[in-house]
Amino acid sequence: MDLVLGDIANLVGGQLNGDAGIPISGAAIIRDADAGDITLADKPQLANKLSDCRAAAVLVPPEVTPDGVPFVTVSNVHASFAKIVQHFRPHADIQPSGVSAAAHVSPTAQLGRNVVVHPTATIGEDVHVGDGAIIHPGVQILPGSRIGNDVTLFPNVVLYESTVIGNRVIIHAGAVIGAYGFGYDTIDGKHRLSAQLGNVIVGDDVEIGAGTTIDRGTYGPTTIGEGTKIDNLVMIAHNCRIGRHNLLCSQVGIAGSSTTGDCVVMAGQVGIRDHVDIGDRTVLGAKSGVMNNIPADSSYFGTPATPDREQLLKQAAWSKLPEMRKQFKALQKQVADLSEKLNEAA
Repeated sequence: MDLVLGDIANLVGGQLNGDAGIPISGAAIIRDADAGDITLADKPQLANKLSDCRAAAVLVPPEVTPDGVPFVTVSNVHASFAKIVQHFRPHADIQPSGVSAAAHVSPTAQLGRNVVVHPTATIGEDVHVGDGAIIHPGVQILPGSRIGNDVTLFPNVVLYESTVIGNRVIIHAGAVIGAYGFGYDTIDGKHRLSAQLGNVIVGDDVEIGAGTTIDRGTYGPTTIGEGTKIDNLVMIAHNCRIGRHNLLCSQVGIAGSSTTGDCVVMAGQVGIRDHVDIGDRTVLGAKSGVMNNIPADSSYFGTPATPDREQLLKQAAWSKLPEMRKQFKALQKQVADLSEKLNEAA
């Protein structure tokens, strides 16, 4: 598995600067690199940290020229470094083929070519699974669901009935797609579950993180647009329509019947109230609390969320409150002293 630095340069198609015969036995980031490792510095400021790093060589972009350490210049540092890491730590090739005898597949289910179904997975009635899908242990696919080509469902994913999953979708462990929405009608003082007749439709090339939940629509679908990437522990409620190529970070919560445009970014713990529309290419900062519609091409943060500039002015004012309180108390004392003098003069 060991290589020399010249082999590394050939592997990534890079320009070698240093001794081609230097032995390379692994790959690690600057913080963790040890003797014999190759590391990476994807920006000039990281080059300054190489003097304290034990790595034998470094992978850099064209704008970085480190001193005192052999380096390989490449156009895409991260793609090239990933290729090196995969060489030293290849994925274990233990993928079974076909359908395990320990899985339960309904006789009415239709499986495409080269489908892998691991032990303890359950595929319900009238389920369609596309070519090349991988169904890991403990996955539950309820009746009437449709799975596209080259989909990967990691352990313990649950797809409720009639869920539709596009092509090349990845859903990580423990995600639940199509659970009932949090909708109730209050009748005679009791909360009764309202209609849950819709489903969830997930577009092509979507990735859904571990522990994420996406609720089914009340009558129609909850939809996730193609290319959208959803982090772990995200909650998307019933009837939401998430646009294409969104990025939703961990612990985002979106209440029912809200919509987002294309290329929206939500940082961690953003909260969206129900029936809110978020415009295309909007960026929402961490912990934003969104109470109203937000126009396209906007950047908001804070609770309640307001435009960046407005929120920064508020933050600046809040930082001055302790000093302003001292000044206010001093003014109060001055007013009291003046009042006392005026009373004495009278």
